[in-house]
Amino acid sequence: MNNPQPKNPLHGITLEKIVTRLVEHYGWEKLGQLIDIKCFQIDPSVKSSLIFLRKTEWARKKVEDLYLHTFN
Repeated sequence: MNNPQPKNPLHGITLEKIVTRLVEHYGWEKLGQLIDIKCFQIDPSVKSSLIFLRKTEWARKKVEDLYLHTFN
């Protein structure tokens, strides 16, 4: 079944794309200052960040909110 989400601005955007665009825009250092989580501050990588963000809803919400604020 197809579930369109016309009011969800993140519909169709993967978490990997969100993190990658934020890193390209801000860089790891600034991203780690904007969102105080260790996966952005200590030996950061997209892969390790995705593992953490997929398990931690509050952190994912902060990342998604920053993405929306930055690119919308």
